[in-house]
Amino acid sequence: MANIKSAKKRIKVINTKTERNKAIKTKVKTYIKKVEAAIAANDKVAASEALTACISEISKATSKGIFHKNTASRKIARLSKAVNAIA
Repeated sequence: MANIKSAKKRIKVINTKTERNKAIKTKVKTYIKKVEAAIAANDKVAASEALTACISEISKATSKGIFHKNTASRKIARLSKAVNAIA
């Protein structure tokens, strides 16, 4: 356990940020699952709507520093490609 006041504060701050990051990552994963479920059901309309919402959430997470911009772009590209592949 830390003895120095600044070290104790850093531990608190890191824990707070970790919880925030976990919550945002979980939210993004949920949106991705919704898109993938719509793709599995071959429902193009629902998949497109879910994709729009998912892209928004991924972009928000990227702007907050949760994801690297290339990671976000990769996730968006893969989901978009899968939605567009639906007949």
